[in-house]
Amino acid sequence: MMMTPVAEPPEYKRLNQRERAAALMLALGQEHGAPIWEQLSIDEVKELSQSMSQLGRIPSSLVEYLLNQFQAEMSSMSSCHGSYETTERLLNSVLDADRVKEIMEDIRGPSGRTMWDKLSNVNEGVLAGYLRNEYPQTIAVILSKLRSDHAARVLGALPRDIAVDVVQRMLRMETVQKEVLAQVEATLRTEFMANFARAQRRDPHEAMAEIFNAMDRSTEESMLSALDARSPDAADRIRSLMFTFEDLGGLLPASIAVIVRQADKRQMALALKGAPENIRSLFFSTMTERSAKLLREDMASMGPVRARDCEEAQSALVRLAKNLADMGEIVLVDPKSDDTMIV
Repeated sequence: MMMTPVAEPPEYKRLNQRERAAALMLALGQEHGAPIWEQLSIDEVKELSQSMSQLGRIPSSLVEYLLNQFQAEMSSMSSCHGSYETTERLLNSVLDADRVKEIMEDIRGPSGRTMWDKLSNVNEGVLAGYLRNEYPQTIAVILSKLRSDHAARVLGALPRDIAVDVVQRMLRMETVQKEVLAQVEATLRTEFMANFARAQRRDPHEAMAEIFNAMDRSTEESMLSALDARSPDAADRIRSLMFTFEDLGGLLPASIAVIVRQADKRQMALALKGAPENIRSLFFSTMTERSAKLLREDMASMGPVRARDCEEAQSALVRLAKNLADMGEIVLVDPKSDDTMIV
């Protein structure tokens, strides 16, 4: 049977060769595509799947052009849609489940990253906290696969005796057997990355607490009062998660000293001018006698100041404290308990 010629659609030239192949495989589907998928290497499947998952909507004219030999079947097809879900369904029909899982984990997220790329995007403190409970040889294998700059930060975050042991093992390490590496990857995928993904699902109350922290005092109190009337449980939860200027009074002196060094001196003077006496005393106690005297003089020379200006300066100090905590430079007190935590 002679095939009817199909004019080249304008979308065709906008696709590269890999995208054209991906569109063709998507249109072929399970029945006609299975023999081709089975002949591809794992890297080829990954590359093709990556392109397929990003295709979006494919016009029927382009499908017909790519599948000219199936014109009769394709002419009634208005479009097909490439997404992670359709890609995964198609792969599941032609490949075993473990292979599909590996492929989809690699193509989801930034640029088809591997397990080792994913680990390189995990905060070094979080990764070190997990690794410190592993055997030093396992840690050595994992760090040998990370980028050198990230491996250096993770080593620095590990306890010194463990870090030195790991360095020695890395120096003596020979080529890691493929089976061992596969086992380490599987453990990381099922234990660490799965738990890490669950931990990353942030409580929306935490995000809202940060928004409320950034408000001026009057707006914050007004919003929380209104929320009290509609959803008192949510308001209480947000209050419990907020870290306010008054909470600075519960910080360790060493943490206050870091804030004092990092803070804008004019802003700190304005914040303390409207602060309770216990917080003023805590800040002054971490300074030298001369620095405390100069700060008191700055506060006195300001004369009367607007309460709103003091509140804005206090909010800036809170943001500074939280930024320093995020970098691991200070210890914050968790307002929800009597314990302390390193953020």
